Amino acid sequence: MRYLVILSVVIAAAAANVIKDPTAGYKEGDRFFYFPGDGDDTLHLVDTEEFVDHEFIRSYTRNPNNNGYWLFTRANPTTAQVIEMYNANSLLNSNFDSSKPIKVLAHGWNGDGSNSMNRQLTQAFLQDGDYNVFVLDWGRLANRNYLTAKNGVPAVGRGLGQFLSWLVSLGASYDNMHLVGFSLGGHLVGNAGRETGAQIRRVTALDPAGPLWSYDRERVGPADARYVEVIHTNTFFLGFTDPCGDADFYPNGGSSMPGCLTNNCSHGRAVEYMVASIRHNHLHANECGTLRDATRNRCTGPLYPMGNSDLNKSGSGIFRVNTGRSYPF
Repeated sequence: MRYLVILSVVIAAAAANVIKDPTAGYKEGDRFFYFPGDGDDTLHLVDTEEFVDHEFIRSYTRNPNNNGYWLFTRANPTTAQVIEMYNANSLLNSNFDSSKPIKVLAHGWNGDGSNSMNRQLTQAFLQDGDYNVFVLDWGRLANRNYLTAKNGVPAVGRGLGQFLSWLVSLGASYDNMHLVGFSLGGHLVGNAGRETGAQIRRVTALDPAGPLWSYDRERVGPADARYVEVIHTNTFFLGFTDPCGDADFYPNGGSSMPGCLTNNCSHGRAVEYMVASIRHNHLHANECGTLRDATRNRCTGPLYPMGNSDLNKSGSGIFRVNTGRSYPF
């Protein structure tokens, strides 16, 4: 059945003579575009008129416990402890320590809690500090078609925000919370922060998804947390183009990353830059006067670090850093 659906989309696009070149840029209003799943080198053709399963979204998101909240600490760095929202015993019997900072990770389309992004960032954070790392697994919804997953992002984000507020009711602090989301997950963590009344200390959106978000008021924005940072690595193609945080970083101009031959690679570089910055805190960017200056490599303003794990970041503006071709960049 899945292959018949894919075939029907391809046939419809061919009949309309609108199948886009996968390397062509996306512009709002395109009916068809290509988008990769998390950690997936395959580009999937998306039809913006495809079926949106609103009933599944409603049934999934009405209970925030349909998400998985997986806790990792230095005492259990590779084996998750599953925390059930409103079940205090699940938290009290875990390695959670409310006195320690909390890092929360959110994957994107076709991802899940065990994907590469979550493994890399969890390992980097736990090597960097003695943190509580929560991985949000929303894979049951994220693995629906792109439009269904995209339309479910705000409600999943609100559910995550409710989970974080529950942690605060048991002794945690918003001041110690840092949310990190990739692609669709970048918008998701913005919604989570908004659900808490923007009390979250820091939100980092890693190349938040671009297609269908230009006019969506529920995309990530600077009012979602006390400090919102966005790292743009594939503007005009898979990621969101315009500044949408307090601090917006456009490494290498924000579109094509050194060492990458595909848009998928550039999109995923945001995760790799974040991992490297947590471990080394070495990606220092110059402030730019305008986005145009950032794309044209005309930034000579003060240096400001991109990424890292610092809860006390508070800068604002547009920034550019030029990186190497391979880790740690």
